[in-house]
Amino acid sequence: MNDAMRAGTVTITGHEKAELEAYLAYPLHDGPRGGVVVIHHMPGYDEATREIVRRFAARGYAAICPNLYSREGAGVAHDDQAAAARAKGGIPDEQLVGDVAGAVAHLNSLDHANGKIGVIGYCSGGRQTFLAACSLPLDAAVDCYGAFVASDSPAGYPLQATSLLSKAPDLSCPLLGLFGAEDAHPSPEEVARLSAELDRLGKEHEFHVFPDAGHGFFGVDRPGYRPAAAAEGWKKVFAFFGRHLGA
Repeated sequence: MNDAMRAGTVTITGHEKAELEAYLAYPLHDGPRGGVVVIHHMPGYDEATREIVRRFAARGYAAICPNLYSREGAGVAHDDQAAAARAKGGIPDEQLVGDVAGAVAHLNSLDHANGKIGVIGYCSGGRQTFLAACSLPLDAAVDCYGAFVASDSPAGYPLQATSLLSKAPDLSCPLLGLFGAEDAHPSPEEVARLSAELDRLGKEHEFHVFPDAGHGFFGVDRPGYRPAAAAEGWKKVFAFFGRHLGA
């Protein structure tokens, strides 16, 4: 098995032709491969997220994570970019869709791309994954504990977000949802509300709520990390993408 890969920082074109920093990784074998856009969590474009990009490349995908906070200044520390973006209430929805579209275009421009694209996101990136899947033609989407998909964010919350339920009829692809039973945002009730709406619309989805796990259970560098839930979650992610992206 040839598991060699290339990984590093690239520049892509995002919403309104903005130049964005992005982290790209892909295997060096010549076979056709699907692409994965990784949407980082609210804390930003950090090393743990870039490790996720490499993890997908090791599994045979071309993967890219756009730094959604690039507009906060070139050469600015990633933590400072994230703080500035959070102070503004997060990323506008229209901008997010344009940035993901730019990441999709970059993946499809690579040699050996098979034209199939999945998106996965964590925390605020989970909500943004759902938004992207309702706004762009995609082949698969994975929402990892994305809050405020089926409800608005509360007053005073750092992320200013409105419910995306009205966009659910436009969901373009199968959706995998991975959630924690001890999470407050999204709560199990919010997850159930979203699932019920997707059932009503006849949208293909597969949701799993892990016991003894709260928000951020995939985050290896965070207090909420739960190894058992994360290990099982990764199995479900790779099986799901394997079915839909053909890598």
